[in-house]
Amino acid sequence: MIEVSNQPPPLENYNLLSSDPILSEALVREGANFALEDLRALGRKLGTAEMIAAGAEANRNPPVLKSFDRYGHRIDEVTFHDSWHALLGLALANGLHSGPWVKPRKGAHVARAGGCFMLAQIESGVYCPVSMTYAAVATLKHAPGAVAEWLPRIYSRAYDPSFKPAEQKTSALIGMGMTENQGGSDLRANVSRAEPFAESGGRRFYRIHGHKWFMSAPMCDAFLMLAQTAAGPTCFLVPRWTEEGTRNAIHIRRLKDKLGNRSNASSEVELEGALGELIGEEGRGIPTIIEMGNYTRLDCAIGTAGLMRQGLAQAVHHARHRRAFQKLLIDQALMANVLADLAIESEAATVLAMRLARAYDEEDEAALAYRRVVTPAAKFWICKRGPAFAAEAMEVLGGNGYVEEFNLARIYREMPLNSIWEGSGNVMCLDVLRALARTPAAIDMLLGEMHEACNADGRLRAHVVKLQERSRQLDEGQARSFVRDLVVGLQAALLIRHATADVADAFSATRLSGDGGAFGLLPAGTNVRAIIDRAAPAVN
Repeated sequence: MIEVSNQPPPLENYNLLSSDPILSEALVREGANFALEDLRALGRKLGTAEMIAAGAEANRNPPVLKSFDRYGHRIDEVTFHDSWHALLGLALANGLHSGPWVKPRKGAHVARAGGCFMLAQIESGVYCPVSMTYAAVATLKHAPGAVAEWLPRIYSRAYDPSFKPAEQKTSALIGMGMTENQGGSDLRANVSRAEPFAESGGRRFYRIHGHKWFMSAPMCDAFLMLAQTAAGPTCFLVPRWTEEGTRNAIHIRRLKDKLGNRSNASSEVELEGALGELIGEEGRGIPTIIEMGNYTRLDCAIGTAGLMRQGLAQAVHHARHRRAFQKLLIDQALMANVLADLAIESEAATVLAMRLARAYDEEDEAALAYRRVVTPAAKFWICKRGPAFAAEAMEVLGGNGYVEEFNLARIYREMPLNSIWEGSGNVMCLDVLRALARTPAAIDMLLGEMHEACNADGRLRAHVVKLQERSRQLDEGQARSFVRDLVVGLQAALLIRHATADVADAFSATRLSGDGGAFGLLPAGTNVRAIIDRAAPAVN
């Protein structure tokens, strides 16, 4: 029998928060210290072998569409593996779908961001309905009648996976269906139409006819959708069941066969007179639903930062145990350079994601401007860095990293989604330009965020001067490079102020005045071992 040797033990039964000093520091710094005890408990649960296995099982057993029952009745049901339900139930039990709305306070959105950062490391598919439900609250507030009916269900932490009318359930989840096959990101090209149907107690109901090309998590209890009225694109809440207790006319044509995110169902649907409730004003559907989009964009940045953290943790853990050429991988200079560079990128993504979450806890003009500009900017750059990051982390494991039984293969397939979902890279960069045009003071405010750190690093000072010059005449064709430089400047400032000198100096050397493209290009003299030790998962 072949003896198995020189293989690392699995990274499991560890606390995702206690083992991550960078996340812990960011949570305290951005105002969520009140939630640390609960978040540590969640980190401990998510890091168990049981939950890690559940994440893998949910992806090995993707959802199944059952269009008809055995008698031929249309039912449009999607069934999920028990592991999916276990993870989604854990997310709801910890308020990741609604906590900041239920109990608003300083640091509430940051605390939730910390929980989602850890959830994404174990299973990103369940993060989708969690994120959409969280984000939907901002849009539902445009309809008092819908708020009174739906928010108590959304706020509940008692997960109920049953497929029945929402009033018979202990909780409810909200999805979204915006894109259509002829338009994609161009929501004004949507052709689904809505016709007035009834009014009751100030609430207005419509019949919706048309289709949706991407409707994720179709088991949700209701969906925010856009459809055309005489006044233009309009927002509606479309439940899976009608008040009469019958299935609404949302017919699932098929589930998408996706590259990643396989535990989560994404569907194509037809709407054949589906009942929908007006949310906001007719013709104002895009600005109404974009509020939901901002929160889901925040979650894209948080989720990618979480995936980066898990990729880094797996790579460092492997290198600590695997020997090659008579030395541990972590003790080999070139490997240490790669690992340290990954650690720097992961920390930069984490600190910016948590700083951005803090802006959602604040309501002053500076915070609102920060949200408008930095949300699409952070989503663009953090998510754009994700696939290359995952590929490099996977390469640390060699052939093992390419095998599905190791979670880096799943992380690699997951990474591109957050860059596409809620608007691809070009859409994000154009949104940044629009936000700066609408809020001219925002660029000075953001440069001001970097100003204090400029005194400690001349490279950042030079970077800020160039940014300021470019901001005076923004060029759409150069939007990607401008947004990249804006994000990198914000990350550098945060690292200079809050990270170790080794991390901040290496980031500035490679991202502000160096290559910053491929990983493993840190300059000679970088204290790579100190950087790795700071980021390494602390496992008992």
